[in-house]
Amino acid sequence: MNRAQSWLLLYLLTVVGITFVHQAGWLAAGLGLALLAAGPARWRLLTRAVLALLLFNVSVSLAYALVAWWQARPVADVLLLMNLRVLLLVFLGFWLVDRIKLLEALAGWPLLAMIATLAIGQVAVYRRLLDDFRLAFRSRNPVSPTPVDLLRHAGAQGGALLDKSLHSADQVAQAMRSRGAFDA
Repeated sequence: MNRAQSWLLLYLLTVVGITFVHQAGWLAAGLGLALLAAGPARWRLLTRAVLALLLFNVSVSLAYALVAWWQARPVADVLLLMNLRVLLLVFLGFWLVDRIKLLEALAGWPLLAMIATLAIGQVAVYRRLLDDFRLAFRSRNPVSPTPVDLLRHAGAQGGALLDKSLHSADQVAQAMRSRGAFDA
């Protein structure tokens, strides 16, 4: 087992272990320990984790708080526990990706390595598409865009990403079908 595989195994065991922790204090201590262990990259990784979670966690937390209020149940402890757990898991995921080469960690499992390679390739394609949209939007808006302009741009960008996803899925399905992947 190489170093990257050891880190991946440790990460997977840690993720499973975190799901068994139901005390906010222990999760906060785990996050603090992870921040200390991450070294100089800690704040960059924490910022990425918080930004990645912001929209999702806020919407889920608000929905949960609304339902709990409607049912007259306490909400603060559950929300704290849930958000700490998710933040810790996402932080550890970003730290793992920052620390190891995923394809090296999956070297012993050819199928997983192939799937990871396909996923990494798709990430590169979509990152390029998003960069093109961002640069095009910036070049076409010499003044600060209005909120309506931002919404139109987001809609066009979302539509293009969806079209690209559907086209890619169709192409992959056709390639797999031609190679007998769907033959029973």
